[in-house]
Amino acid sequence: MRAARSALGGEALRSRRRPISRRTIAAVAEVRRHLPGNGKRSRARSRFSGFARTIERAAGHPSAFLGAVLVVAIWAATGPVFHFSDTWQLVINTGTTILTFLMVFLIQNAQNRGTEAIQAKLDELIRAVGGAENAMIDLEDLEEQELHAIHERFVQLAKDARARAGKRGVMVSPVD
Repeated sequence: MRAARSALGGEALRSRRRPISRRTIAAVAEVRRHLPGNGKRSRARSRFSGFARTIERAAGHPSAFLGAVLVVAIWAATGPVFHFSDTWQLVINTGTTILTFLMVFLIQNAQNRGTEAIQAKLDELIRAVGGAENAMIDLEDLEEQELHAIHERFVQLAKDARARAGKRGVMVSPVD
């Protein structure tokens, strides 16, 4: 049990209010065993992930915004000193361009991680709920036309359900 908790990042597990079941810990450990390299991330990937999470937290903090405002204010205040020269303008343009370029990759990394976590949770809910269609588990891997066809099928199911509810005298507002 202790080995499984440490393999899952024991700190994150202890911070939850509701205890995680042994079944869940075993399931995640089983998944990690089947990953390339036995679930061990490469040192470079692990360093990047840690760095990306640190920057995400820092960039999302209100003090980061205040720091950015302070940098712009200092830059604007130094305008008269440098006679609003081309070099003075180039400093802020270059700095913001580089920062924006690098942040795009960190934001995408955070979004990818979040999307995968949400998808895994949704897949587990679909798998665990009786009567749910397990074929829905990997929809994100389908082509756009296939997704559209499935969407149309569910739109029709919703219309049919509203029609049945209307026949029973139940008021249902249509959602489009």
